[in-house]
This record gives sequence, structure tokens and C-alpha cells, in this order.
Amino acid sequence: MAARTSPTERQKRLGSELRKMRTSADVSAEFAAGLLGVDRGKISNIESGVRAISADRLRTLACNCDCTDEALVDALVEMAQPSRRGWWERYRGLLPQGLLDIAELEAYAVGMRAAYSMHIPGLLQTSDHALAVFRVVIPHLPEHEIALRLAHRVERQQVLDGENPPGFVAIVHEAALRMQFGGPSVARTQLHHLLRRSEQENVTLLVLPFEAGAFPGAGQTVLYAEGPVPQLDTVQIDNSHGPDFLYAEAQLAKYRAHLDWMEGIALSPEGSRDFIHNIARQL
Repeated sequence: MAARTSPTERQKRLGSELRKMRTSADVSAEFAAGLLGVDRGKISNIESGVRAISADRLRTLACNCDCTDEALVDALVEMAQPSRRGWWERYRGLLPQGLLDIAELEAYAVGMRAAYSMHIPGLLQTSDHALAVFRVVIPHLPEHEIALRLAHRVERQQVLDGENPPGFVAIVHEAALRMQFGGPSVARTQLHHLLRRSEQENVTLLVLPFEAGAFPGAGQTVLYAEGPVPQLDTVQIDNSHGPDFLYAEAQLAKYRAHLDWMEGIALSPEGSRDFIHNIARQL
């Protein structure tokens, strides 16, 4: 199979999991190369996501690395399948790779939990709110770039609809609800949109009021995407330089604890809707 010039985050994650499997079993790259009938350099390329691996070779590697977790192996085989051309591929070469990786992560997630301190969740933003956010980016974005990002965001939001959409638990701080991106009218419409979305069976919206006090990871935007097996969960963190993707076991445990803490002090879904109604009435 031909080498990739720019592997996606999902492809790099597969390679990372194969490296973890191999090194945990104390299997050398040289042994793996001989086992699979490839040269040593191709093992490095597979483990960096640059080169694909067939399902048969993956299962052979897992067997010889004494991996008996059939659910994990099946999930890795699924990741190794030639990717379906997701809608986000239309934006390749037009938008930063990180934005495409976020869309791909959401598309394959079986469930999502997220926390937002200063922003409305991207999956729950109105177009006018999103435009207001994109127009305060530094350096300023040209109008055609803003239009592309808006179209991409609107398509991302479709992951919450359709057949068998993933569950989405969004914890939103009061500060984010009171931010008036685009002015009072846009903010009021955005809050009403949140209320409508919160009525969806697969969407749970929890408000963290100022009165709740301190919480871990204050200020960070965190998305915890659940994979088909727990070992393939991923945390995505927003940064000014772009998204970071974390999946070390200790990192996953840390952010699960963050989200558990925040959910524990947030208002109930019903209380959250009442809280949002009250803020909207003040605008």
C-alpha cells in the first residue's frame, strides 16, 4: 500500500496503538517486520500512521503480541479498513488539518462528553453565533475562510442527528451563556437554540453556574470522545494553535475525573433549562 504524506489523527492513533501493543509484548520491530514480511522501515511507517496495514497482518501481529482482547483487536481492524470518504474530506487543502480531525473524531465516536467555560459548544452553535466567533480570530480571517469554517461547522453539527446519533453531554459554564457574541439579539437566539437542542433525546445540557464555585481544568474546552472500546477513547483539547489529541491512559483518567466533578456540581437538565430561560429573558 502506498505511503501517506499526511496521515489523519485517526490513522496516527491506530499506529500508536499498534506500537503500544508491540512494545508491551516486548516484541522488536525487527521481529514484527519478519513476521509480516516487510522491511523494518515499513513497521515504523505503520506505527506512525504513514502506511496502512491489512486486517490479516494486524490480526497476525496481535496474535504474536499475545493480545487476547478480541474486542480491542476487532476495533483496531475496523480502524485499519480503508476509510470511507467522510464529508470533511471536501475541506482538505482548504481548512487546517486539525478541524478535519475533530470532525472525523466526532463522526466515529460512540458517545461524547464535553465541558465549555467561555464558549457555546460548536455542535450547538447557531450560524450567527459561529460567525461572530470566527470574526474575532487573530489574525483576522478573510471572508472566504470564514465562509468555509462556517460551512464546516454546520456540517459537523449533523453528527447529532440522523439514525443512531451518539449521545452528547455538554457542560456549559454560566460565563459562556452570558457572553454576547454578535450582540444581544444573536445571543438570545443562541440561547433559545440551546434550549431546543437540549430537548433531543441524545443531547444532555448541564449548566455550571457561578455559584458552583471552583472546578478542575477551569478555562479549558474539553471533548471526551468515547471509542468502540475504552482503550480507544480520546480527549481533544482546544488551544490557540489548534486542537490537541490525548489518549494516554493517565490523561484519559484525568479528564474523566474532571468531567465527573463538573457534572456532579452542575444543575440538573431541567434546572439548566430554567437557568438558560432566565438569562434569555434578561437580554
